[in-house]
Amino acid sequence: MPTAHPRHTITETPPVKEALDELRSRVGGERIDYAELVVLGARMKARQLPDDAEAARKAAQRLAEMIRDRSIPIDVQAADEVKHLGLIAD
Repeated sequence: MPTAHPRHTITETPPVKEALDELRSRVGGERIDYAELVVLGARMKARQLPDDAEAARKAAQRLAEMIRDRSIPIDVQAADEVKHLGLIAD
């Protein structure tokens, strides 16, 4: 059947078969909804992964506080030297 959505296939390797057999035994003769399994599994996996957005938000907050407090650890002489050398090179 034609579709505009990507298609996927799975092979019942031993670990996949074992998990599906466990599910089959629990649902009796009901049809397994593989799309539902993918949605549930993908959401569970996403929750297990680290939340990079939260880490980025915290890092941005720390940087903003350093800027407001004027406590950014910089070497002013080194910054001036780089600026001067950069202007000469242009």
